[in-house]
Amino acid sequence: MTVRIAIIVEGATEKAFAEPLRSYLSRHLPGRMPKLKFFPEDGRIPTGDKLKRDVERLLAKDHDAVIALTDVYTGSKPPEFSDAADAKAKMRQWVGLEPRFYPHAAQYEFEAWLLPYRSRIRKLSGNDRNLPSQNPETVNHDKPPAEHLADLFRTGSNKRAYSKTRDDAAILRGKDLAVSIAACPELKALVNTILSLSSGLPLQAP
Repeated sequence: MTVRIAIIVEGATEKAFAEPLRSYLSRHLPGRMPKLKFFPEDGRIPTGDKLKRDVERLLAKDHDAVIALTDVYTGSKPPEFSDAADAKAKMRQWVGLEPRFYPHAAQYEFEAWLLPYRSRIRKLSGNDRNLPSQNPETVNHDKPPAEHLADLFRTGSNKRAYSKTRDDAAILRGKDLAVSIAACPELKALVNTILSLSSGLPLQAP
């Protein structure tokens, strides 16, 4: 039986990682590949009772599980979430005791999961400047990952603006998601949820 998983994401940019995610999962789940359906929201996922209603609606439409993926950095001031653990706890509180709901968060935003692909970023931006950290998920509210990418594109030799919808997909195109999973614990946690729901073996800590 194929497991049907709904994934609520903030917007179209997060859908850029659907293809590399499916490619990665297909190697780890031979014969057990789940059916993943992404539901992009307009900028950020719902909060409070709206999130609860959306989860209930998706579960009622023959989905076996619902994953909600939010950025920790939402642009609100003061920040709505202090870190990924806080974001996941609040989503769990909003939805309540629904065992088929799995909250996840990108620490601090989805673009952190792009930073490990340094050579592709340098090629697209025309900028050889080093990225801010060996641990992409330590890039925080003070200057979130997308701002670092925007700076690289703006000051690179290609001299063009960074576009999330265009460049996020270009950074990931044809890349092995294992590179980012190895560098980003919150991404690994998300992948482990999908593996477990699909009767696969979770990834072990290094």
